[in-house]
Amino acid sequence: MDERSFWVAAPGRGEVRSAPGRNPNDGEVAIRALASGVSRGTEALVFQGRVPESQYAIMRCPFQAGDFPGPVKYGYASVGNREDGGGRVFCLHPHQDRYVVPDNMVVPVPDDVPDARAVLGANMETAVNAMWDAGPRIGDRIAVVGGGVVGCFVAALCARLPGTSVQLVDINPARAETAARLGVGFAAPDKADGDLDIVVHASGAPAGLTAALGLAGFEATVLEMSWYGDRMVPAPLGEAFHSRRLVLKSSQVGHVAASRRARRTHRDRMLLGLELLRDPVFDCLLSETSSFDDLPETMGRLAEAPGDTLCHVVTYS
Repeated sequence: MDERSFWVAAPGRGEVRSAPGRNPNDGEVAIRALASGVSRGTEALVFQGRVPESQYAIMRCPFQAGDFPGPVKYGYASVGNREDGGGRVFCLHPHQDRYVVPDNMVVPVPDDVPDARAVLGANMETAVNAMWDAGPRIGDRIAVVGGGVVGCFVAALCARLPGTSVQLVDINPARAETAARLGVGFAAPDKADGDLDIVVHASGAPAGLTAALGLAGFEATVLEMSWYGDRMVPAPLGEAFHSRRLVLKSSQVGHVAASRRARRTHRDRMLLGLELLRDPVFDCLLSETSSFDDLPETMGRLAEAPGDTLCHVVTYS
């Protein structure tokens, strides 16, 4: 049987390709895809060929085929049924209608998490890692700059700590409604509260990093989650950066956060992320749905003009 997958054939051009499938060997499982999610920030950079050559090895995703800048098969948010009858699973796999992977690379999806919400698993895992990196405490004053999917997750999780005051900061006023549904405050960058304990930057824009540094209080931590691809990013490290003794710290999901690495595995982190997705409030982060066959056109549109899209869900018939 053929297996069909989405490839970035060349920067700015995608296509669906077919290849012969196979049956699983011992220790493997075949998955029939139900849905996958487009991680708009990273996948847009991959689609546009903007992964720096120095990051080619680090940016490889599980089960990637081909190499940057292309042709390359990329993606990491797939939900499907096990063909052996073992139920629904999440897998860090590119967009593909059927695939065979080692059994230990799939994670069961809770029964009460719908397919579309389950594709948010990779984003939630990233947010969990950020929480472990940032270490928010009871009563903290926190801002998350950037109202994409990961930023919204981090804000929502921070707000669940007793006594915290959390603002989602974004230039898009439409994110105010999303923030309200998640139970957090909202502000434009020039209206946000300052003198904060923790500021998380997840906008992907250099101006967002400038805003984040400006909101941090004395000896506060600014957690940088954005990945800029091959862009040079100016950061205002003059003025009050040193006198306020700010900490600028990176967070990236490739490694379990140092604070938990000795006691948690990647699988533990993903299982936790899927459990957190049992909350239906996170359906507000699902923006659009399209078919797998339309993905070449859809990815081009999302890379060039994403509009208000948060998570775009791809469905498989």
